Amino acid sequence: MTDQAKPRFDKTKLPSRHVSLGPERAPHRSYYYAMGLHEQDIAQPFVGIASAGNDSAPCNTTLNDQADAARAGVIAGGGMPRRFNTITVTDGIAMGHQGMKSSLVSREVIADSIELSMRGHCYDAFLGFAGCDKSLPGMMMAMLRLNVPGIFVYGGSILPGRFQERDVTVVDVFEAVGQYAAGNCPLAQLTALEKVACPGHGACGGQFTANTMACVGEAIGLSLPNSNMVPAPYDSREAIAIAAGEQVMNLVERNLRPRDIATRAAFVNAARVVAATGGSTNAALHLPAMASEAGIEFDLFDVAEAFKSTPYLADLKPGGKYVAKDMHAAGGVYMLMKTMLAGGLLDGECLTVTGRTLGENIDQVTWNPDQKVIYDVKTPITPTGGVVGLRGSLAPDGAIVKVAGLHRLQFEGVARCFDCEEDAFAAVEARDIAEGSVVIIRYEGPKGGPGMREMLSTTAALYGLGLGEKVALITDGRFSGGTRGFCIGHVGPEAAEGGPIALIVDGDTIRIDAEAGTIDLDVPEAVLAERRAAWRPRTNDYQAGALWRYARTVGPASRGAVTHPGAASETHVYADI
Repeated sequence: MTDQAKPRFDKTKLPSRHVSLGPERAPHRSYYYAMGLHEQDIAQPFVGIASAGNDSAPCNTTLNDQADAARAGVIAGGGMPRRFNTITVTDGIAMGHQGMKSSLVSREVIADSIELSMRGHCYDAFLGFAGCDKSLPGMMMAMLRLNVPGIFVYGGSILPGRFQERDVTVVDVFEAVGQYAAGNCPLAQLTALEKVACPGHGACGGQFTANTMACVGEAIGLSLPNSNMVPAPYDSREAIAIAAGEQVMNLVERNLRPRDIATRAAFVNAARVVAATGGSTNAALHLPAMASEAGIEFDLFDVAEAFKSTPYLADLKPGGKYVAKDMHAAGGVYMLMKTMLAGGLLDGECLTVTGRTLGENIDQVTWNPDQKVIYDVKTPITPTGGVVGLRGSLAPDGAIVKVAGLHRLQFEGVARCFDCEEDAFAAVEARDIAEGSVVIIRYEGPKGGPGMREMLSTTAALYGLGLGEKVALITDGRFSGGTRGFCIGHVGPEAAEGGPIALIVDGDTIRIDAEAGTIDLDVPEAVLAERRAAWRPRTNDYQAGALWRYARTVGPASRGAVTHPGAASETHVYADI
């Protein structure tokens, strides 16, 4: 056989050999024949295509069609597509009630379910299609855990709604709830807004968690260049899906794997892009979790270190003016990375799923000085990034705050303590929060919640009341990417573990300095020691089921709130079975 006649793929070295090669696999092949495959189809590499498509929210409604479009690309590249689905929990609907306890847990279920489906069926490569917040890191965590060649595809954002001659998003609706409670928004106006804020398919349009992690996909090299900011309703999403299907077969041929791409330098690149876009604080949770899947030490403080030296460059909601559609029109993530690389903020030597380096990809982009969304690195919106890590006596294991759009970076006030979000929200609705308060919402961490709920209902209501920067909010839970105001999350150790946040009482003085990166409880150590001796762990209502199991396995937020040891403890990787 000549070199030219050699088959493109050697299936004897791929995982799918276990279900398709040799006389002993005849029963397995019979299942494939039952689905209409032919002998030549079974001889090709199998590509698992995971879709988080469902009818739970507009974030996910186009994903199945996009995943199916990718089949044509896989087939053109010489592979055999095998689509399967995984779950999502949609934060916009889970928000503000007990359902939000399921959100972060769903990230682990998504990653686990993809792992199990890929392992069980011995797929050789992976394409992941995700829309709502936790499905993006869940997909990328699975890619890194399995380490077979793969590409992540974001389903795209929703287009902005229009209300009173301005672009609006779902966050405007959350904030209008607070305005209604303050008597500043008639019910008819709130009703009119809710009907137009989300005009169709796609994930939340601002630089909230979904779009933040979509930017991460490109910055870290696991997504095709300038693919993820394309809005969900655009016809070009089908071409992106097909291109991903074809390119993943090139990765199989080269045996270029996710862990070859997502190196520590690539994680730093990703963190810098989050900061430059004023992205969601949830990235400080998801990047360490992804790093754990790759066996890389990269915790909250590593994320914060990258944030500290990165300017804020993309004028995106909630802190800025624009939405994902505008970012796409301005040139996308690669337009942003063009000026960042020129400013020495990125490592251009990192590999990407194109098979080229990040720098080589960026070289194909021409800077557009006429667009208004992305600022040149020489003239940033602010000289430091949109997200800041904090540490101090209130949070020895760290905390995180988004400062993009804030007018003040220091805050001192007296504590007002709540042991769950519902009680805090009720106080906000009753206008029972005074200016200068530091609202404490505790026992909402990964273990204590369980599930580390987001607090968008409460933070948006505060903003709607006009208290956005007149109070601070501190929690061992987390915040939506849509949150704005002086809101600090991921406080560790969490209250359920007896961290300092559990020892605060009403009236304690708290000092926050987002410029210096500090968060301190002004209470004498002797007093704290007395409170610590009197403190007792609390029980919650989740004593069975998935949330019970999660609470017993989840680690600290500073390390990503992961539920297993990660690649550092591996004895073998799935890709090499």
